[in-house]
Amino acid sequence: MLDLLWLVPVFPLAGFVVLSLFGARLPRGTSAVIGVGSVGMSAILASSISIEFVLSQSGNHSYSQELWTWISIGPFAPKVAFYLDALSTCMILVVTIVGFFIHLYSAEYMADDDGFSRFFAYMNLFVASMLTLVLADNLLLLYLGWEGVGLCSFLLIGFWYKDPANVRAAVKAFVMTRAGDAAMLIGVFLLFNTLGTLQIQELMHRASQEWAAGSALAVTAAALLLAGAVGKSAQVPLQTWLPDAMAGPTPVSALIHAATMVTAGVYLIARTNIFFSLAPAVQSAVAVIGVVTLLISGFSALAQSDIKRVLAYSTISQIGYMFLALGVGAWSAAIFHFVTHAFFKSLLFLAAGSIILAADHEQDMFKLGAVRERLPVTFWTFLIGAASLAALPLVTAGFYSKEMILWETWSSDKSNPWFWAGAALGALLTSIYAFRMVFLVCFGKEHTPLTRRPGSLIRIPLIVLAALSVAVGFVELPHTLGNVHLFSDFLNTALPPIHAAETNLSTEALLQVVAALFSLAGIPLCYLLFLRCPDYSADLARQPVGAILHDFWFSGWGFDRAYDKLIIRPFLRITQVNRNDIVDMFYQLTALVAEGLHRGLSATQTGNLRQYAFGIVLGAIVMLGILVWI
Repeated sequence: MLDLLWLVPVFPLAGFVVLSLFGARLPRGTSAVIGVGSVGMSAILASSISIEFVLSQSGNHSYSQELWTWISIGPFAPKVAFYLDALSTCMILVVTIVGFFIHLYSAEYMADDDGFSRFFAYMNLFVASMLTLVLADNLLLLYLGWEGVGLCSFLLIGFWYKDPANVRAAVKAFVMTRAGDAAMLIGVFLLFNTLGTLQIQELMHRASQEWAAGSALAVTAAALLLAGAVGKSAQVPLQTWLPDAMAGPTPVSALIHAATMVTAGVYLIARTNIFFSLAPAVQSAVAVIGVVTLLISGFSALAQSDIKRVLAYSTISQIGYMFLALGVGAWSAAIFHFVTHAFFKSLLFLAAGSIILAADHEQDMFKLGAVRERLPVTFWTFLIGAASLAALPLVTAGFYSKEMILWETWSSDKSNPWFWAGAALGALLTSIYAFRMVFLVCFGKEHTPLTRRPGSLIRIPLIVLAALSVAVGFVELPHTLGNVHLFSDFLNTALPPIHAAETNLSTEALLQVVAALFSLAGIPLCYLLFLRCPDYSADLARQPVGAILHDFWFSGWGFDRAYDKLIIRPFLRITQVNRNDIVDMFYQLTALVAEGLHRGLSATQTGNLRQYAFGIVLGAIVMLGILVWI
């Protein structure tokens, strides 16, 4: 079965090819079968391969599959090859399983859209690119998948391209992620130039042998890779593209901008962990970026009225938790939160899409309401997703993954108490904005009629993802609640174990109680502010300080305004001043010469046959004379 690993990305790629070539001429049902079925086959195969891989491990914790040599120029000979270990196993399972249910959901959600087959073609290409990224054996193939998911993100954000706002959002995402991608590509060049290979495992082996910890090369390489991760995963300071990316269809937000693509940066750092271990300053920067991002995004989510923008900011914030874990060396905790987050965040987006569809595409939470009564399946699944996001203690997967991050942030020898304090405050913010969303959308009066009930293709993914948002957490339980470490034991075959300072069980239990109280505190607070006394929250927002904070948080802490004033406008002024520089003058002169020659030659075209005959004869005489002379 392991020999069939190459088919995991090929199935969705084949679906993309078929839909691109013939989708416009195929019935919608056939397009849906191809789009959904190709990812379903990939999910089945990935699950079978993963089971065999787990059961067959006997000292060898990885499997490599080389297909062919891609390029061969002297020592530069990267291969099209796949590498399967515990990390890539987790990634392909999440990408294919979550991807399948989102595709299934999309068959109903996008049923009336004119670009039905085009949508599935783009989504299939994305899944193929993401699988290539996480299975790549070398950095060049990884970068191919990296750029593939970036392209698909651009195409899907701007899917409804007739609206200029959607196109602007797509361009913004493309340009901002390109800044990080360019730095990452320079890092790839640096690694090949200094270590002589692009094969990831060999790169890390050579780096650990040849580079001293804290050396300039190690710091530079890690910093360049971090820049790529920050751009793709929407972390400070390149986070502003993700909220605007909600312009795309809701299934796009669920797949690309919640469950998979935006976590590519987390995967990159985890996959190249040796470089960050050799650059302690950069690894500390990863943790700082994570804490700052999760707090900034958490406050911003509190001020949003659009349900999808709340979820977008929550995605940025939860990825911040993953960066924090990576920064303190809690590699397995970061990937565990990635897995649980993929399930509950895709669930939240899909449930939100069901509400938006029923409300005739209304997304303002203050104009919604009464979902609990009108859409019971959507309500209960949405509530489970929100509870897991808020880390409701004991019963949700989000609690166990976030608790693992909080505990290992406290106990790691690379951490400090401020990291834990920031993460705990972020847990409180998450609880508040998650249940603010639940109470506004699901309770109260029905402000917008909910005229459409979801069909089975929408309900089935919601129910399955809701179950996974609860059940997956029990594969990793803390010492105080069962001491189960199935996930971390598996991941530790591919990632380094955390280096923890000495702690005791009572400290762990106390910190768990504090974190649980933070997670629970948002429920009564939101009930009081948004259900029992809604006028009080409105009055708070109208106070001078409240209004300033609301506007500041609503705008994402003013990052877009700052970039506009500090980067975009000065650049445009420079281009205006430099419009007629010496380089432009050269091309303008070339154009003038060409125009003059055109006019001169045009004057010879008189239409007089005698002149043409004379010219031919004269030209022949001149050519003969030249030949005789030579």
